[in-house]
Amino acid sequence: MFLERGYDKTSAKAICQELGISTGNLTYYFPTKEHILAILVEMLCDFQRKMIEQETGEGYSSLLSLCLELTAMAAICEESEIGKDFYLAAYTHPKTLTIIRDNDAKKAKDIFGVYCEGWTEVNYREAEMLVSGIEFATMMPTEKSAPLDVRIAGALDAIMMIYNVPKEVRERKIQKVLAMDYLEIGKKVLAAFIAYTEDATEQAIEDLLAAK
Repeated sequence: MFLERGYDKTSAKAICQELGISTGNLTYYFPTKEHILAILVEMLCDFQRKMIEQETGEGYSSLLSLCLELTAMAAICEESEIGKDFYLAAYTHPKTLTIIRDNDAKKAKDIFGVYCEGWTEVNYREAEMLVSGIEFATMMPTEKSAPLDVRIAGALDAIMMIYNVPKEVRERKIQKVLAMDYLEIGKKVLAAFIAYTEDATEQAIEDLLAAK
């Protein structure tokens, strides 16, 4: 429902009506909507991890795959109001932002470790505090923001600079990303994520019923 109607437009009452349960039954397990959103954000992190694994298996480097990930997120927000609403919620609620930063810090260590000799877990977490802000600014432009391609290029360059990626490598990855049809990639990624959440939810229900 968050991905069909939007996070803000989906109330706890509407969820309960869809499920045929009382509000009290829902809030016993999920005290607030943010707790439900957190589950969806965890699914997003898992989905993005699998996407990177798939893309690296198809010949992309893990660094290029990471660049495509942010590019797709920005493209989704540019083309889909519901997608933008979802990412806005994910990046502005403390619980979900913590999930994103923790997940991305682990991912950054794997991808950027070769450029960040001597970095500790604390260094990666501190870096992701900056990176998440850059990502948010890229996805949530104002009336005076630069066009999407300029925002993507600037964001990717800034993020890779934080992780000490050499200039020639940064430029090469950015050129490859901008040469792609990233708006179409964004549409496909959003559709794939919605399908992923539906499959994961159905599997969770089947597992729950089987355990009873």
